[in-house]
Amino acid sequence: MSVEPAAREVAVIGAPLDLGAGRRGVDMGPSAIRYAGLEQQLAEKLGVPVSDAGNVSSPVVETTDMGDPQARYLSQILDLCDRLSALVEEAAGRGAMPLVLGGDHSVALGSLMGMAKVRGIGGVVWIDAHGDLNTPATSPSGNVHGMVLAAALGYGGDPFRRDGWFLPAVEAGKLSLVGVRSLDDGERSLLHELDAKVFTMSEIDRIGIEPCMREAIAHAAGGAFLHVSLDMDVVDPDYAPGVGTPVRGGLSYREAHLAMETIAESGLLDSMDVVEVNPILDRENATGQLAVELVASALGARIL
Repeated sequence: MSVEPAAREVAVIGAPLDLGAGRRGVDMGPSAIRYAGLEQQLAEKLGVPVSDAGNVSSPVVETTDMGDPQARYLSQILDLCDRLSALVEEAAGRGAMPLVLGGDHSVALGSLMGMAKVRGIGGVVWIDAHGDLNTPATSPSGNVHGMVLAAALGYGGDPFRRDGWFLPAVEAGKLSLVGVRSLDDGERSLLHELDAKVFTMSEIDRIGIEPCMREAIAHAAGGAFLHVSLDMDVVDPDYAPGVGTPVRGGLSYREAHLAMETIAESGLLDSMDVVEVNPILDRENATGQLAVELVASALGARIL
């Protein structure tokens, strides 16, 4: 293995949230990723300076009021995202690269909000089996992790508005989705309104992951920042069994690594999430270990 020279500190922030998902267990994701040797991989093997801010405090489902069933636990999720955004803002403000460990994908709203406070409206490469473009009005489940991207784009409506929040945090014309293979009707409708690049698994099968990633990055780049949000369910369950919402037919092990290597080669990465690792459903922390490997590839690890 070789590695490109580390440009800056990586600031690890844990967000152990599972209120946004329909299945319990992803709140243990940050611990699973750390346990798989994240800091050792980055600091010792790649020479990347690492700081770890610990975990943002998160409420527990059993002692929390669900609220509106169309946006379950939304108030508590936004509270956590507010706290997370402050840590992301602090890290980015000192020149570090925020690396947020989820938790369910709702935490990405905190990551994007924090980056927008420091830089302004940015672009995002959303690497996920799902679109996460529902709203409280269109969601079939009421799970907020399926609404987070729509909210970051400013389409979440009044339920997602809070004093001091910077929304939209993502520019609608600088959005790329990669690995999509499960969309709801409301998400399809919204995508028709957006100037987004969408690379479904069918396109990846036909074209290949590298050209898809290069086009996705080029489309999302050029804003105030470039954020990559990696949902581990984009990887096929054969390689990543421990995820919150598995969908068959995802990226292979090598396709996932090549996607991350392409990000590293671009030199444009400003911030990153790795979310939806569920140790309850995993096999010997295989998904946590893969998450560590993919982060390393995104930060410059190479075979030769």
